[in-house]
Amino acid sequence: MTNESFAALLEESLGENDSLEGTVVKGTVINVDSDAALIDVGLKAEGRVALKEFAPAPGQPAELKIGDTVEVYIERLEDKNGEAVLSRDKAKREEAWKLLEEQFNANERVQGVIFGRVKGGFTVDLNGAVAFLPGSQVDIRPVRDITPLMGNPQPFQILKMDRSRGNIVVSRRAVLEETRAEQRAELVENLKEGQVLEGVVKNITDYGAFVDLGGVDGLLHVTDISWKRINHPSEALSIGQTVNVQVIRFNAETQRISLGMKQLEADPWEGVEAKYPINAKFTGRVTNITDYGAFVELEPGIEGLVHVSEMSWVKKNVHPGKIVSTSQEVEVMVLDVDPAKRRISLGIKQCMDNPWDSFMDKYPQGAEVEGEIKNITEFGLFIGLTDDIDGMVHMSDIDWDLAPEEALAKYNKGDVVKAKVLDVDVDNQRISLGIKQLSGDPFEEALGDIKRGATVTCTVTAVQDNGIEVAIADGVTGFIRKSDLSRDRSEQRPDRFAVGEKVDAKVTSLDKGSRKLSLSIKAFESDLEKEAMANYGSTDSGASLGDILGKALQEKASKD
Repeated sequence: MTNESFAALLEESLGENDSLEGTVVKGTVINVDSDAALIDVGLKAEGRVALKEFAPAPGQPAELKIGDTVEVYIERLEDKNGEAVLSRDKAKREEAWKLLEEQFNANERVQGVIFGRVKGGFTVDLNGAVAFLPGSQVDIRPVRDITPLMGNPQPFQILKMDRSRGNIVVSRRAVLEETRAEQRAELVENLKEGQVLEGVVKNITDYGAFVDLGGVDGLLHVTDISWKRINHPSEALSIGQTVNVQVIRFNAETQRISLGMKQLEADPWEGVEAKYPINAKFTGRVTNITDYGAFVELEPGIEGLVHVSEMSWVKKNVHPGKIVSTSQEVEVMVLDVDPAKRRISLGIKQCMDNPWDSFMDKYPQGAEVEGEIKNITEFGLFIGLTDDIDGMVHMSDIDWDLAPEEALAKYNKGDVVKAKVLDVDVDNQRISLGIKQLSGDPFEEALGDIKRGATVTCTVTAVQDNGIEVAIADGVTGFIRKSDLSRDRSEQRPDRFAVGEKVDAKVTSLDKGSRKLSLSIKAFESDLEKEAMANYGSTDSGASLGDILGKALQEKASKD
């Protein structure tokens, strides 16, 4: 062989060996010591590889023996010691990269283990290849503690790969979302109203909570969380809490799911009429106060309303919050039960003595009372009778003689006065009093035996265009209208009467309210004519009407 041929063969041989650097080759284990294995890969020199690179998992011993065939990565053909530089770890990475590229191109999931933290995310071991897991790709929802996920094999989706830079980005979230989509489709397909499911509270709002049923969310309204009153869902639920819920309504088109928790418990309103009979007394807790009353919880899930009108016998126009307070224990009486509307009407005042009944027992109609004037209005006086009860004297019941406005002006707030009980209305909580009733009515006394239909002699006190005013007795006045001044129309003239003149007239009406009588000379003359005709004959016997009336008047005058 010529020198030229030998040189060509040597160059070819060296070229082949040079091409082995950076590749994965098979080798044979020819020796194993305490910390390394000697591998023959068919080169002029063997290479040493640390035993830990052959360990099935970090910290575990390598299962390697002489004669085993292994794949290693050739970094250099020869180092300064004359040995080949080999690596099992890089061989694994090369194998892993090749497999990962195939899985990435096929859009397949890969298995990996989260083993470390780096800025912005975490590192993942993909069977030898190291990938980056961004923090936003760990889970569908933010994860506070990732420790339980570390060290556990789990599936990932490769988002992008760059072999030249050795970069791999993976996502655990993409796998979860895909799984959730599959679960959601399966769940929605099999979802039925009345179905009981387990879910996790995902979010809480003022009106309810959203529950993750495993790929699909349902709304648990605040009114369906519990039978008892809940002002805010956070009083009963917390984010991340696992709950059992029932599907109340499901709209397949909109995929809206309404959930309930209280439906899994017995309805406390069943048999409520037997538990809370009318007029029975119970102790409850005030749960809510409004402008119109207070709600009292009798048992969890059963509340009744105490209307403001049923809180106190005496406190009127007072806000319920000034009578009771939230969480206060109160005794109540059941007034009405409506199971259909799930309403119970309660009363607090019914559990106390009614001061109006007590007052009426002590001060019946006609009894005399004494008290201080608490208030004066345009229509009367309010007099304090007890600590809680006032009575009213209407302005018309202050004085017999004075005009009501004039009589009212005589009194001042704070004056202590006596009065008579005229009426006690327990239902409407009103007491009517009278001051003038403490003495007899002078008008009644002055009337004496004068009644409607009686004939009286009166004195003209005033002449008016429409009639005349007359005085019958001391304190008793009357009025004779123009049309009642005479039977004869031509004589129905007020001006033919003079003040001080005495006239006879008949009482036609008696008004004790206005304290005046209505009289009629015309009616008196008609009665007199009838009497005269009966006693003295008729015009048929030859006597004139004037003669008959004249005799009658003479007889009346002689009697007077």
